[in-house]
Amino acid sequence: MNDTIFGKIINKEIPAEIVYEDDISIAFKDVNPQAPIHILIIPKKLIDMPQNITDEDDNLVGHLFSVASKIAKKLNITNGYRLVMNNGQDAGQSVLHVHLHMLAGRKLTWPPG
Repeated sequence: MNDTIFGKIINKEIPAEIVYEDDISIAFKDVNPQAPIHILIIPKKLIDMPQNITDEDDNLVGHLFSVASKIAKKLNITNGYRLVMNNGQDAGQSVLHVHLHMLAGRKLTWPPG
């Protein structure tokens, strides 16, 4: 059972501004954006943290990156974007459902944190 906020978005129990969806993933605008473009790309399968991704999930995780490329083309992001996946509270993971942050629309600095 996936009772996280992301599970509720997947199940259409709460609204989100969806920018992409297919059978295995969904992407939507972050409600607390850290850049002009901040999209969360998530698998519909619940995996709580990146540390719990298994070999069985290789194609699924790779698919998230492919989705990011599709979204960049759809939104005409030509100056670059950053993809971030946090693992655990100290890394900033606030929802226990694997998700890929796509940040764009401004020059991003390094190091990020």
